[in-house]
Amino acid sequence: MLKRIIVTVLVLLITSVALAQEGTTSPYSFYGIGSLKFKGTVENRMMGGIGVYSDSIHLNLQNPAGVAELKLINFTVGANHSQNTLKTDSDSQNASTTSLNYLALGIPMNKFGLSFGLIPYTSVGYQLQTESQVETGRSITRYTGTGGINKAFLTLAYQVTPELSFGVDANYNFGNIENKALSAQEDVEFSTREVNKSDILGFSFNFGARYKTMVSENLELATSVTYTPETDFNSENTRTLATIAFTGDGAENVVDLRNISVADTDFTFPSQLTLGAGIGEPKKWFVGAEYTNQKTSNFTNRTFTLENVTFNDASKYRLGGFYIPNYNGYGSYWKRVVFRAGMRYEGTGINVNGEDIDEFGISFGVGLPVGRTFSNINLGVEVGRRGTKDAGLIQENFFNAFISLSLNDRWFQKRLID
Repeated sequence: MLKRIIVTVLVLLITSVALAQEGTTSPYSFYGIGSLKFKGTVENRMMGGIGVYSDSIHLNLQNPAGVAELKLINFTVGANHSQNTLKTDSDSQNASTTSLNYLALGIPMNKFGLSFGLIPYTSVGYQLQTESQVETGRSITRYTGTGGINKAFLTLAYQVTPELSFGVDANYNFGNIENKALSAQEDVEFSTREVNKSDILGFSFNFGARYKTMVSENLELATSVTYTPETDFNSENTRTLATIAFTGDGAENVVDLRNISVADTDFTFPSQLTLGAGIGEPKKWFVGAEYTNQKTSNFTNRTFTLENVTFNDASKYRLGGFYIPNYNGYGSYWKRVVFRAGMRYEGTGINVNGEDIDEFGISFGVGLPVGRTFSNINLGVEVGRRGTKDAGLIQENFFNAFISLSLNDRWFQKRLID
């Protein structure tokens, strides 16, 4: 049954996962190569985004060493809907987006664990407008951006002992980003349009380790570390300048088009180190915390520079956990439900007009068992804030709703016939 479900979902969704990743409405996705997407499952996201916890029936996308914990074939897919309120000192607007978050398959192989899948890495999706007065009248410039980078990953993990495991992700990163600026002046017939496009390719790796041990009869301590070395991405860039006139229905009619020569660029994507620790009673409750440092001070834009923007090293703090009333309570459905909660405070590494762009979120969710199997449906919400209204900037208040399927099965079990 699980095999048929996986084939159906792959056929229907793999194209949209790989090609349609405008999973943000944040104006701050203009900078760098877009807003970094959370690399983890809905289950982890509902615990503040911590990846220190792993078990035998859920796939860990954050720490490759956690894949060694799997005991069943696991297929997981997740999606979210985001409602965003953008505020300045004088205005407020609403925007929303719905997107797929990940598609992955995990396979246990005795002491080894293998997983592969697709996940968005960054996302670009903004619409901004500025107005000013010039000698000929009012001038309006509209900025729009679309696209992002996707990641196809292959993970291999090995359980050295029941307490210690190691793992590595090999990632192929690919995608394209388009930034467009359209300028028009009052009482001027023609407008000007500039379009910058980048096709981005690159390989990256992520290394992880996980250690757990019983510190008392009922309490287990879990620790984890992941490290992503800095890596060079290649960006093939194009730029066009066009003179356009608007038709009666608002369509853009190109009067003159020029291709501007722009050099291809190699830019460094920063390294990242994450340390995590947590404690809990197995199959009952768990509380964990993580700290991440990302060397985003090495980051730059792809084809243009901005005088009012700098990139600094970013720190991220995450806290969360879960509670299960009775893991083996098959007489009562709600006793087997997993209740999750968490919070996070994250620096993006972007400084605009002298203001650091930080992000804060609080999350809640539940894991609902599917029948008497180990599969589950996971639902959750997150509320939070990104940015600030100071220095003429934009503050985002967001509400995210998440859903995921975590389906488990045995594929290689020998069947005996009497």
